[in-house]
Amino acid sequence: MIYAENITKSFGTLQVLKGITLKIEEGEIVSIVGPSGAGKTTLLQILGTLDKADTGLLTINGTDVRSLPEPKLAAFRNRNIGFVFQFHQLLPEFTALENVMIPALIARENPVEAERRAREILGFLRLSDREGHKPAELSGGEKQRVAVARALINNPSVILADEPSGSLDTRNKEELHALFFELRDKMGQTFVIVTHDEQLAKNTDRVIHIKDGVVL
Repeated sequence: MIYAENITKSFGTLQVLKGITLKIEEGEIVSIVGPSGAGKTTLLQILGTLDKADTGLLTINGTDVRSLPEPKLAAFRNRNIGFVFQFHQLLPEFTALENVMIPALIARENPVEAERRAREILGFLRLSDREGHKPAELSGGEKQRVAVARALINNPSVILADEPSGSLDTRNKEELHALFFELRDKMGQTFVIVTHDEQLAKNTDRVIHIKDGVVL
């Protein structure tokens, strides 16, 4: 589903990734762990096509994403990759429902269908009673669940999560982690998660350890 071979990335004279090769299968929940500065977030951004590797091969669902021109790459990203960040990145002026709909509207989905699916996903995530609330009116755990709903709206091939529970308390963290596995079991969703949370990593299907820009 995702195949990366010999991925390298430097910033100036600092080489952050030094030949990363990995494969992610459909329906897997994979965690990427390692010390700060190991290159985890840089790798996740490259896998998500938000940044480009200096060298190497990257295919997602058989598509060589490095060969796509920027407009087609942006469209591919919108349709195939969902993102969940540590600090949710919801737009404060929009309601939960509107935030979830945005990627579908960017993909030129019919607004009526986009709203129907957004309501369906929010219902699945037990947020139906919060869909009219703006981010400032939501708890930390609710904001992250809305962010997960937004990541799911276009039925992506994979969700990439960067420290998704890093800003949550213990209860909300546990609920979010349980949600990832529920989505895998009920929807077949694939997750690649950068995390420092040892318990989350322990429970994932596979752990990829990165140190000094290489896979151990």
